[in-house]
Amino acid sequence: MKGNARKLVVLAVLTVMLVLSAGVPYYTGQEAAAQDDITICFAFQDLETEFWVAGHRAITETLRDMDIEVIEVNGNQDANRQYEQVIDCIAQGVDGIILIPQDGESAVTIVGEANDNDVPIAVFNRPPSDDNPNDAIVVVADNEIITQQAVEYMAEQAQLQFEETGDKLQPLILVGDLGDPNAVGRRQGFYNVIEANPDLFEDPIEVATEWDAATALANFEAAMVANPEVNFIFTSSDFLYPTIRSVLEPMDKWVPVGEEGHVILGGLDGDATACMLMLEGYVDATGVQDLFYEAEITMDALLAAIEDENYWPNEIIPDPGFALTQGNIEEREMDMWGCVLYDEGFLDE
Repeated sequence: MKGNARKLVVLAVLTVMLVLSAGVPYYTGQEAAAQDDITICFAFQDLETEFWVAGHRAITETLRDMDIEVIEVNGNQDANRQYEQVIDCIAQGVDGIILIPQDGESAVTIVGEANDNDVPIAVFNRPPSDDNPNDAIVVVADNEIITQQAVEYMAEQAQLQFEETGDKLQPLILVGDLGDPNAVGRRQGFYNVIEANPDLFEDPIEVATEWDAATALANFEAAMVANPEVNFIFTSSDFLYPTIRSVLEPMDKWVPVGEEGHVILGGLDGDATACMLMLEGYVDATGVQDLFYEAEITMDALLAAIEDENYWPNEIIPDPGFALTQGNIEEREMDMWGCVLYDEGFLDE
């Protein structure tokens, strides 16, 4: 797919004008030819966050623009249901599978079924558990490193505050579902920075979210009532910023950078809400996953495996990502996929 795929990925989310403004090249080679008689099963787990919505649209619309049939199945956060849906896809004779699993363990089981039935499978953004013995294309952000980059910038701001007050900061992390390797990596990246600065931080407070907004709200609200001194917060996913705001605002702790009472705040994903809040000055740093790259490379690798009749492709393709911060936002704003969407009015839809 190459350059044409990237153009189609962006088109699937935005408009032709956006593609041109983003400098995405048109491709004129033979990769643009339709992929006749190919059927892909796209098995995903709900569309709760902007990242999953944009990734879903990018993948499905790009494939359909290539005349590839797409069978979509939504597991609705039920690992057993998703397993049965994939079994059904395999029974229908699909040529390949793109999987967003509920968690790392269920991914191992589903990948194993695909291997046993000679169907190449690509896992998008949420990898199987580390003990996975099976073969898959795995496209995943380096969650630990991206988180660490964002939290390092936050720690720099904390150092400035410490130099003014002489008081250690009280950090808090909203932790994702630790059955998901993404959540594990993000938690570790956070602790890498906190533990490297023992003179700067008190012991962190952990708030379980299970990747669920209602769970996050209840637990975060309770944590803030018990610990109103919290002044350094990292959310393991940007989709929880509205939850964070709903708790901090009544406490007079939802304050922009540079104003008294600002809570140093960061997260990871790079969605449009995070972009808006960074531009408004409420968020200090956001770790960014390159959504368009991840979607493109997932489709590239799976279609190449299908063409080569490689039924058991085994490759890990990392997305190195980066951190968008208040220090580099003027130069790198449009490198973040969420800022591209925000610029085009995504939050107005």
